[in-house]
Amino acid sequence: MTPREQFIAFMTIVRKEIHRYLRIWTQTLLPSAITMSLYFVIFGTLIGSRIGEMGGFTYMQFVVPGLIMMAIVTNSYSNVVSSFYGSKFSHSVEELLVSPTPNYVILMGYVIGGVTRGLLVAIVVTLVSLFFTRLHIHSYAVVVLIVLMTSTLFALAGFINAVFANSFDDISIIPNFVLTPLIYLGGVFYSMDLLPEFWANVSRLNPLVYVVNAFRYGVLGVSDVSLPFALGMIALFTAVAFVYSMHLLNSGTRLRQ
Repeated sequence: MTPREQFIAFMTIVRKEIHRYLRIWTQTLLPSAITMSLYFVIFGTLIGSRIGEMGGFTYMQFVVPGLIMMAIVTNSYSNVVSSFYGSKFSHSVEELLVSPTPNYVILMGYVIGGVTRGLLVAIVVTLVSLFFTRLHIHSYAVVVLIVLMTSTLFALAGFINAVFANSFDDISIIPNFVLTPLIYLGGVFYSMDLLPEFWANVSRLNPLVYVVNAFRYGVLGVSDVSLPFALGMIALFTAVAFVYSMHLLNSGTRLRQ
């Protein structure tokens, strides 16, 4: 395929993905706004008023970056895993695989679809958070960079889950039993400084620790880990996920039947 034809194929997949989640926005966008509002009320207002300050900020200000990142992670992940598995289940993905469209175009089309949903949800949740607290962005460049890197990473993770899923039940196993614990143990609701040294070191194996802290640095200017190190770890996880996803596509693992 010529570069122009590849671009047309790429944009076709992206438009299809965007149209899919906008068409059912009450199921894809609205729940995040409602869920995050409950988090803001319960953890930020009710519990936060008793906790006091954390990291030099009110508890509400401290948890807002983590809650925004939680919404980005879950939505970018779920968008790709549900969409690609749906194509796999209906065997329509086989038409893509036998077409002249390069595999990296197929992969990036689905990934960018997940990224756009992550970005849109981030905007929605941020607007909701402004009803509960004031945000003073420390670095817009870091905020945008982390949002893009994180949504890309977890869109790739959703793709990998979709490839290995054998049923619609399988696409909920990883979010429920892996992703959710990683999010809650990733420093969304607490500072790593509160953990004993052993558990703080164990937590550094959790990729969400770097995601949440890097984003918190972009918003508040504070982080439990070095920003360059956090960026490096996110980039490493993303590169590994991309290489493995391309391997799955090129080999046809669980895709060609």
